[in-house]
Amino acid sequence: MNYKELIKMINHERMPKHIAIIMDGNGRWADEHNTKRVIGHKEGAKTVRRIVETAVEAGLKYLTIYAFSTENWQRSKQEVNYLLKLIMDSLVKEIDDLITNNVNIRFIGSKKELEKSYNKKVLNTCKTSWNNDGLHLNVAMNYGGRRELIDAFKLMSDDIISGKIEAERIDDEMVSNYLYTAYIPDPDLIIRTSGEKRLSNFLVWQSVYSEFWFTKTLWPDFSREEFIQSILDFQNRKRRYGTR
Repeated sequence: MNYKELIKMINHERMPKHIAIIMDGNGRWADEHNTKRVIGHKEGAKTVRRIVETAVEAGLKYLTIYAFSTENWQRSKQEVNYLLKLIMDSLVKEIDDLITNNVNIRFIGSKKELEKSYNKKVLNTCKTSWNNDGLHLNVAMNYGGRRELIDAFKLMSDDIISGKIEAERIDDEMVSNYLYTAYIPDPDLIIRTSGEKRLSNFLVWQSVYSEFWFTKTLWPDFSREEFIQSILDFQNRKRRYGTR
């Protein structure tokens, strides 16, 4: 069954509002195909495009993709530089199509380590899409869940000292509003490819009641059909939020 037929099976009343994806397996895909890791990343970028297109067709409201983690700086300089260039080139290349498809794109994560010119180009490119009200595509770039919390607590501390907020009034909602994902709903469903079954420092605050879909498929091979299957599986689950 192709993905267009699968899309027709979606119950839009039970559609997840926000799906987040840990795109894992580019390097292993390259190893299996006896090619360079950079080729695996290039093929992974093609998968991003088709999954974004499918998310638009399915009527998804929020999609967050884990593009580059704070831990990725530990990889070889050559691979890091290639990844940074690939992410930027893909953004610039795809932005017109994203706008045409009513996609609103934002990068979330820390600006540390990234060159100011890089951050500025990302911001200026993304701004062209901010009037769109279709799919909200969040690219987690230089993102780490623990760093996100540390940055949030620093901002909150500054506001407590200045008298902007009172420590006694801090609650879940207030903390959420200091995160990189402020005013973005928590993910209903988190997908991880390549067979690994862990969060890897991704959305650690936001994922407390997320459902998970794990697949052995390597990210470059992740299909439109499997993406829709994850949504259909989600719709058959009963979410209890710890109530019973």
